[in-house]
Amino acid sequence: MKKSLRAIPLLLVAMMLAVLVSACGNGAGGKVDVGIVLPTKDEPRWVQDEQRFKDALKDTKYTSEILFSQGSSAKEKENVEALIAKDIKVLIICPQDGDAAAAAAEAAQKAGIKVIAYDRLINNTDAVNYYVTFDSIAVGKAQAQYLVDHAKGKGQPLYLYAGAASDNNAFLFFEGAWSVLQPKISDGTFTIANSSEAVALKDKAELTREERSKIISQVTTNWDANEAKNKAQTHLTAASADQKGDVAILAPNDGTARSIADVFASDSAVTSFIISGQDAEKASIQYVIDGKQSMTVFKDVRNLVKDAINMGVSILDGKTPETTGSYDNGKIEVQAKQTDVQVVDKDNVKAALIDSKYYEASEFTGL
Repeated sequence: MKKSLRAIPLLLVAMMLAVLVSACGNGAGGKVDVGIVLPTKDEPRWVQDEQRFKDALKDTKYTSEILFSQGSSAKEKENVEALIAKDIKVLIICPQDGDAAAAAAEAAQKAGIKVIAYDRLINNTDAVNYYVTFDSIAVGKAQAQYLVDHAKGKGQPLYLYAGAASDNNAFLFFEGAWSVLQPKISDGTFTIANSSEAVALKDKAELTREERSKIISQVTTNWDANEAKNKAQTHLTAASADQKGDVAILAPNDGTARSIADVFASDSAVTSFIISGQDAEKASIQYVIDGKQSMTVFKDVRNLVKDAINMGVSILDGKTPETTGSYDNGKIEVQAKQTDVQVVDKDNVKAALIDSKYYEASEFTGL
């Protein structure tokens, strides 16, 4: 009997130690300093970001927990509420839908949490403290400038494609692209081939958000490769002979660019095409090397993650984070830290992506 009584305190000590251990590490089971919510685990980019965030926080004294919304704004809000319950001080969130995420941001703000929008802006709320982003307007300008620099003669058919109408970045990319393309549309270098809304606005240098929305609604890919493929097929089927030949294509990102490029490459009436991209996805880098995709805008996500974590740590340390600009979210001007971007094509692909250790040379053929 005495032996059993002596064992009880030892058992209690062991249980208490187990609880303490579970509360450490990444914050699971206990209080968390930084809550991170990413859109989905179904895309490589966000899975890679998960590890990048973990690596970036390793050398700090702060804990984190990373949750995925799996393409659902409702799940996103549940994730934020779960993190609020863990007493987070900073929320880093890449919204599934920029408008719908306002409710989640407001719940965090009510709990006294600083909110950092990551990569995508949260719209129509004052509950966003900061925004960490690549310079989205600069991305659109870079894509368009590449098309302008490689234009062939006058009256070259121009096909416009855009991202999702629910993503504020799609509007910013298009704003940047239009600012470069519009003068070349106006002077006859390009002729818009697939958007009546863009044709109606072709003489207007600056578009309102509503005007951009009209064009984007016509040419949206929703960031979906299959939707991009179907739209491109529909546009080429309806195209007249003078809308083929040597063409220029504004594609919003790499996933859609590859699908659109495959469709245009399969049409014998398309003599050649220049097509933009974005994200430096591995599959698109191979396309660039093979001459199937003209360029991509390289956004070094390693730097974006570092900027987000540095901002979060500054807040936790009681400091004011560094910002380089601001973005209108429909309610307030959100202070932002902008991360640089780089144009990559066949000429500099090795220097930009292999020499920088972003990818290994062994991952590609034909380098």
